[in-house]
Amino acid sequence: MSTGYRDFGSKPGSGGVQSAILSNVERRERQTQLALENIDLEKDPYIMKNHLGKYECKLCLTLHNTIGNYMAHTQGRRHKYNLHKRIAKEQKDSNLSKTTTQQQPIFKKTLKIGRPGYTVSKKINPETKQKSLVFMIHYPEIEKEIQPRYRIMSAYEQKKDPPNPKYQYLVFAADPYETIAFKIPNKPIDRSEGKFITDWDKEKFTFTLKLHFQKEEKVLPPPPPNVTISSVATAGKMIPPPPPPNAPTGLGSRKPMIPPPPLNASKVIPPPPPGMRK
Repeated sequence: MSTGYRDFGSKPGSGGVQSAILSNVERRERQTQLALENIDLEKDPYIMKNHLGKYECKLCLTLHNTIGNYMAHTQGRRHKYNLHKRIAKEQKDSNLSKTTTQQQPIFKKTLKIGRPGYTVSKKINPETKQKSLVFMIHYPEIEKEIQPRYRIMSAYEQKKDPPNPKYQYLVFAADPYETIAFKIPNKPIDRSEGKFITDWDKEKFTFTLKLHFQKEEKVLPPPPPNVTISSVATAGKMIPPPPPPNAPTGLGSRKPMIPPPPLNASKVIPPPPPGMRK
Protein backbone atom coordinates (compact mmCIF):
# COMPACT_ATOMS: atom_id res chain seq x y z
CA MET A 1 0.00 0.00 0.00
CA SER A 2 1.49 3.32 -1.05
CA THR A 3 1.83 6.13 1.40
CA GLY A 4 1.50 8.90 -1.19
CA TYR A 5 5.15 10.00 -0.84
CA ARG A 6 8.17 8.88 -2.70
CA ASP A 7 11.39 7.72 -1.18
CA PHE A 8 13.27 10.83 -2.21
CA GLY A 9 10.71 13.17 -0.64
CA SER A 10 8.76 14.61 -3.61
CA LYS A 11 4.99 14.65 -3.79
CA PRO A 12 3.03 12.86 -6.55
CA GLY A 13 2.53 15.04 -9.59
CA SER A 14 5.52 17.34 -8.86
CA GLY A 15 8.98 17.32 -10.45
CA GLY A 16 11.98 15.62 -9.07
CA VAL A 17 14.44 17.09 -6.56
CA GLN A 18 16.60 19.87 -8.08
CA SER A 19 20.22 18.93 -8.46
CA ALA A 20 23.14 21.02 -7.26
CA ILE A 21 24.11 22.01 -10.83
CA LEU A 22 20.67 23.37 -11.61
CA SER A 23 20.52 25.25 -8.33
CA ASN A 24 23.84 26.96 -9.12
CA VAL A 25 22.61 27.95 -12.57
CA GLU A 26 19.45 29.44 -11.11
CA ARG A 27 21.43 31.30 -8.46
CA ARG A 28 23.73 32.83 -11.09
CA GLU A 29 20.78 33.94 -13.15
CA ARG A 30 19.22 35.64 -10.14
CA GLN A 31 22.52 37.39 -9.38
CA THR A 32 22.80 38.51 -13.00
CA GLN A 33 19.31 40.01 -12.98
CA LEU A 34 19.98 41.83 -9.72
CA ALA A 35 23.34 43.12 -11.05
CA LEU A 36 21.79 44.36 -14.27
CA GLU A 37 19.15 46.26 -12.28
CA ASN A 38 21.77 47.97 -10.10
CA ILE A 39 24.77 48.32 -12.49
CA ASP A 40 24.70 50.08 -15.86
CA LEU A 41 27.07 48.25 -18.19
CA GLU A 42 27.02 51.10 -20.69
CA LYS A 43 29.08 53.15 -18.25
CA ASP A 44 31.58 50.36 -17.61
CA PRO A 45 34.79 51.33 -19.50
CA TYR A 46 36.36 47.87 -19.18
CA ILE A 47 33.74 45.65 -20.88
CA MET A 48 34.06 44.87 -24.59
CA LYS A 49 32.09 42.51 -26.84
CA ASN A 50 34.26 40.85 -29.49
CA HIS A 51 33.32 39.49 -32.93
CA LEU A 52 32.51 36.05 -31.47
CA GLY A 53 29.77 37.39 -29.22
CA LYS A 54 31.82 36.93 -26.07
CA TYR A 55 32.71 39.54 -23.48
CA GLU A 56 36.23 40.69 -22.57
CA CYS A 57 37.50 42.57 -19.55
CA LYS A 58 40.06 45.12 -20.78
CA LEU A 59 41.35 45.66 -17.25
CA CYS A 60 42.10 42.03 -16.40
CA LEU A 61 42.39 40.72 -19.98
CA THR A 62 39.92 37.89 -19.35
CA LEU A 63 37.31 36.31 -21.68
CA HIS A 64 33.71 35.53 -20.60
CA ASN A 65 31.00 33.61 -22.44
CA THR A 66 27.97 35.41 -20.97
CA ILE A 67 27.20 38.76 -19.46
CA GLY A 68 26.45 37.03 -16.17
CA ASN A 69 29.91 35.52 -16.12
CA TYR A 70 31.40 38.97 -16.65
CA MET A 71 29.25 40.43 -13.85
CA ALA A 72 30.45 37.70 -11.51
CA HIS A 73 34.01 38.51 -12.54
CA THR A 74 33.56 42.18 -11.63
CA GLN A 75 32.60 41.15 -8.10
CA GLY A 76 35.64 38.94 -7.73
CA ARG A 77 38.94 39.62 -5.97
CA ARG A 78 41.08 39.84 -9.08
CA HIS A 79 38.99 42.55 -10.77
CA LYS A 80 38.74 44.60 -7.59
CA TYR A 81 42.51 44.41 -6.99
CA ASN A 82 43.29 45.56 -10.55
CA LEU A 83 40.71 48.32 -10.23
CA HIS A 84 42.29 49.72 -7.04
CA LYS A 85 45.74 49.45 -8.64
CA ARG A 86 44.57 51.39 -11.69
CA ILE A 87 43.01 54.14 -9.55
CA ALA A 88 46.20 54.51 -7.49
CA LYS A 89 48.28 54.82 -10.68
CA GLU A 90 46.00 57.49 -12.11
CA GLN A 91 46.18 59.50 -8.88
CA LYS A 92 49.98 59.26 -8.90
CA ASP A 93 50.18 60.42 -12.51
CA SER A 94 47.83 63.33 -11.83
CA ASN A 95 49.92 64.46 -8.83
CA LEU A 96 53.10 64.17 -10.89
CA SER A 97 51.61 66.25 -13.69
CA LYS A 98 50.60 68.93 -11.19
CA THR A 99 54.12 69.15 -9.76
CA THR A 100 55.70 69.32 -13.21
CA THR A 101 53.36 72.12 -14.28
CA GLN A 102 54.18 74.02 -11.11
CA GLN A 103 57.94 73.64 -11.62
CA GLN A 104 57.91 74.92 -15.18
CA PRO A 105 59.44 78.41 -15.32
CA ILE A 106 57.34 81.29 -16.56
CA PHE A 107 59.16 83.20 -19.29
CA LYS A 108 58.47 86.88 -19.51
CA LYS A 109 58.10 88.15 -23.06
CA THR A 110 59.86 91.48 -23.54
CA LEU A 111 60.48 93.59 -26.60
CA LYS A 112 64.12 93.39 -27.67
CA ILE A 113 65.89 96.70 -28.30
CA GLY A 114 69.02 95.39 -30.03
CA ARG A 115 72.47 94.08 -29.21
CA PRO A 116 74.55 95.52 -26.36
CA GLY A 117 77.98 97.07 -26.81
CA TYR A 118 80.98 94.98 -25.92
CA THR A 119 84.75 94.98 -25.71
CA VAL A 120 86.99 91.90 -25.96
CA SER A 121 90.71 91.87 -25.17
CA LYS A 122 93.35 89.15 -25.17
CA LYS A 123 96.03 88.99 -22.50
CA ILE A 124 98.85 86.73 -21.33
CA ASN A 125 99.68 86.28 -17.67
CA PRO A 126 103.37 87.21 -17.29
CA GLU A 127 103.85 84.88 -14.34
CA THR A 128 102.11 81.71 -15.49
CA LYS A 129 102.20 82.39 -19.26
CA GLN A 130 98.49 81.56 -19.44
CA LYS A 131 96.32 83.02 -22.17
CA SER A 132 93.23 84.91 -20.99
CA LEU A 133 90.20 86.71 -22.44
CA VAL A 134 88.40 89.72 -20.94
CA PHE A 135 84.80 90.46 -21.99
CA MET A 136 83.12 93.77 -21.09
CA ILE A 137 79.42 93.95 -22.02
CA HIS A 138 77.60 97.29 -21.67
CA TYR A 139 73.89 97.31 -20.71
CA PRO A 140 72.92 100.98 -20.21
CA GLU A 141 69.16 100.34 -20.52
CA ILE A 142 68.89 97.08 -18.60
CA GLU A 143 65.73 96.48 -16.60
CA LYS A 144 65.75 97.10 -12.87
CA GLU A 145 66.71 94.32 -10.48
CA ILE A 146 68.08 92.23 -13.35
CA GLN A 147 71.65 90.99 -13.51
CA PRO A 148 73.20 89.73 -16.77
CA ARG A 149 73.72 86.00 -17.09
CA TYR A 150 76.34 83.98 -18.94
CA ARG A 151 76.71 80.39 -20.05
CA ILE A 152 79.36 78.31 -21.80
CA MET A 153 77.81 76.31 -24.63
CA SER A 154 79.30 73.53 -26.72
CA ALA A 155 79.39 73.68 -30.50
CA TYR A 156 76.72 70.97 -30.74
CA GLU A 157 74.14 72.89 -28.68
CA GLN A 158 73.92 75.93 -30.92
CA LYS A 159 72.03 75.98 -34.23
CA LYS A 160 73.62 78.98 -35.99
CA ASP A 161 76.92 77.57 -37.24
CA PRO A 162 77.93 74.07 -38.34
CA PRO A 163 79.27 72.12 -35.31
CA ASN A 164 83.01 72.41 -34.96
CA PRO A 165 84.61 70.59 -32.00
CA LYS A 166 87.55 73.02 -32.02
CA TYR A 167 85.40 75.87 -30.65
CA GLN A 168 82.90 76.59 -27.89
CA TYR A 169 80.55 79.53 -27.29
CA LEU A 170 80.32 82.02 -24.42
CA VAL A 171 76.75 83.37 -24.26
CA PHE A 172 75.56 86.56 -22.49
CA ALA A 173 71.91 87.46 -21.91
CA ALA A 174 70.02 90.32 -20.23
CA ASP A 175 66.59 91.83 -20.89
CA PRO A 176 65.66 93.81 -22.94
CA TYR A 177 68.80 93.23 -25.04
CA GLU A 178 69.32 90.40 -27.49
CA THR A 179 71.43 87.41 -26.50
CA ILE A 180 74.98 87.53 -27.86
CA ALA A 181 77.61 84.80 -28.09
CA PHE A 182 81.38 84.72 -28.64
CA LYS A 183 83.27 81.92 -30.34
CA ILE A 184 86.27 80.88 -28.23
CA PRO A 185 88.73 77.96 -28.49
CA ASN A 186 87.52 74.70 -27.06
CA LYS A 187 90.26 74.41 -24.45
CA PRO A 188 89.99 73.58 -20.73
CA ILE A 189 89.20 76.68 -18.66
CA ASP A 190 91.04 77.29 -15.41
CA ARG A 191 88.41 77.85 -12.69
CA SER A 192 90.79 78.13 -9.77
CA GLU A 193 90.76 81.16 -7.48
CA GLY A 194 91.56 84.37 -9.30
CA LYS A 195 91.46 82.74 -12.75
CA PHE A 196 87.73 83.00 -13.49
CA ILE A 197 86.23 86.34 -12.45
CA THR A 198 82.80 87.92 -13.03
CA ASP A 199 81.74 91.41 -11.97
CA TRP A 200 78.55 93.47 -12.43
CA ASP A 201 78.98 97.23 -12.07
CA LYS A 202 75.51 98.65 -11.30
CA GLU A 203 76.67 102.26 -11.65
CA LYS A 204 78.30 101.91 -15.07
CA PHE A 205 75.97 99.07 -16.19
CA THR A 206 78.94 96.99 -17.30
CA PHE A 207 79.29 93.25 -16.92
CA THR A 208 82.89 91.97 -16.93
CA LEU A 209 84.04 88.38 -17.30
CA LYS A 210 87.68 87.29 -17.28
CA LEU A 211 88.75 83.73 -17.91
CA HIS A 212 92.08 81.91 -18.19
CA PHE A 213 92.80 78.86 -20.25
CA GLN A 214 94.76 76.08 -18.63
CA LYS A 215 98.44 76.06 -19.43
CA GLU A 216 99.29 73.62 -22.16
CA GLU A 217 102.14 71.28 -21.32
CA LYS A 218 104.36 70.41 -24.23
CA VAL A 219 104.61 66.67 -24.59
CA LEU A 220 107.87 65.46 -26.17
CA PRO A 221 107.48 62.79 -28.82
CA PRO A 222 108.71 59.31 -27.88
CA PRO A 223 112.25 58.41 -28.95
CA PRO A 224 112.63 56.41 -32.16
CA PRO A 225 113.10 52.66 -31.87
CA ASN A 226 116.56 51.06 -31.56
CA VAL A 227 117.93 54.05 -29.64
CA THR A 228 119.96 53.47 -26.48
CA ILE A 229 119.77 55.53 -23.31
CA SER A 230 123.15 57.11 -23.95
CA SER A 231 122.03 58.38 -27.33
CA VAL A 232 118.87 59.85 -25.77
CA ALA A 233 120.94 61.56 -23.05
CA THR A 234 123.15 63.19 -25.70
CA ALA A 235 120.21 64.24 -27.87
CA GLY A 236 120.95 67.94 -27.31
CA LYS A 237 124.62 67.65 -28.37
CA MET A 238 126.00 67.75 -31.87
CA ILE A 239 126.94 64.27 -33.05
CA PRO A 240 129.11 63.96 -36.19
CA PRO A 241 127.59 62.04 -39.07
CA PRO A 242 128.63 58.41 -39.58
CA PRO A 243 131.37 57.60 -42.11
CA PRO A 244 130.40 56.62 -45.67
CA PRO A 245 129.80 52.96 -46.33
CA ASN A 246 132.98 52.58 -48.51
CA ALA A 247 135.29 54.16 -45.92
CA PRO A 248 137.92 51.90 -44.34
CA THR A 249 137.24 50.69 -40.87
CA GLY A 250 139.12 52.10 -37.91
CA LEU A 251 139.97 55.79 -37.93
CA GLY A 252 138.59 56.35 -41.43
CA SER A 253 140.02 59.28 -43.38
CA ARG A 254 141.40 61.04 -40.32
CA LYS A 255 145.19 61.06 -39.78
CA PRO A 256 146.42 58.82 -37.01
CA MET A 257 147.74 60.56 -33.96
CA ILE A 258 151.48 60.05 -33.22
CA PRO A 259 151.87 58.80 -29.67
CA PRO A 260 154.18 60.87 -27.46
CA PRO A 261 157.68 59.51 -26.74
CA PRO A 262 158.14 57.52 -23.57
CA LEU A 263 159.25 59.34 -20.45
CA ASN A 264 162.47 57.28 -19.99
CA ALA A 265 163.64 57.51 -23.59
CA SER A 266 167.35 58.01 -24.16
CA LYS A 267 168.73 61.23 -25.54
CA VAL A 268 170.50 59.48 -28.42
CA ILE A 269 169.61 61.17 -31.67
CA PRO A 270 168.94 58.70 -34.43
CA PRO A 271 171.12 58.96 -37.57
CA PRO A 272 169.73 60.91 -40.49
CA PRO A 273 168.36 59.01 -43.41
CA PRO A 274 170.67 58.19 -46.29
CA GLY A 275 171.14 60.75 -48.97
CA MET A 276 170.63 63.69 -46.65
CA ARG A 277 173.47 66.15 -46.01
CA LYS A 278 174.41 67.34 -42.63
